[in-house]
Formats: sequence, C-alpha cells, structure tokens
Amino acid sequence: MRRLAILLLAGATLTPLAWAAPRTVTLDVPGMTCAACPITVKTALSRVEGVTRVEASFEDREAVVTYDDELTGLEALLQAAAGAGYPASPQE
Repeated sequence: MRRLAILLLAGATLTPLAWAAPRTVTLDVPGMTCAACPITVKTALSRVEGVTRVEASFEDREAVVTYDDELTGLEALLQAAAGAGYPASPQE
C-alpha cells in the first residue's frame, strides 16, 4: 500500500512536466567576434531556468536554444545574452 502511495505521488509530481511545451529559437548574436565568445554565450543561456540545450556558433554568429516555455521565455533568453555582453535578437 505504501509503495502505491509513493508511485501515485511521483506520478502527480511528474505530470505537469508532460504538459510543458519545448520551444526552440535561433538567436542572432552579432557580437561574437572570436572563437571563445560562443562559450560565454552558451554558459549565460544555459543558466536560464528551463533551458535544456544551447548550441552557439561563432561562424554563424548565432545560438540555437531549446527551452521549456512553462519556465522561461524569449525575453529571459535575450536578457541573459545581453547580461553576458552579447546582445541578441531572434531570427525571423
């Protein structure tokens, strides 16, 4: 009986995660001027709650971010990039 209660509690805790909608956005980051810049951009964006993946490219001067839209949004990502010294904008 106790095992059943634990499983039900665990299931109730995980249920909201199933409703979260993952989003992916590509950000233009024109201020990346050296090969080390993507490391800083990736670190800053990865620290935003809800971000699950970040790929930053110096060659393309962009960052591709996957995040949980229940926990964060585009504005938080843009603020994180700007706070690290790399103002960004979403690609159209």
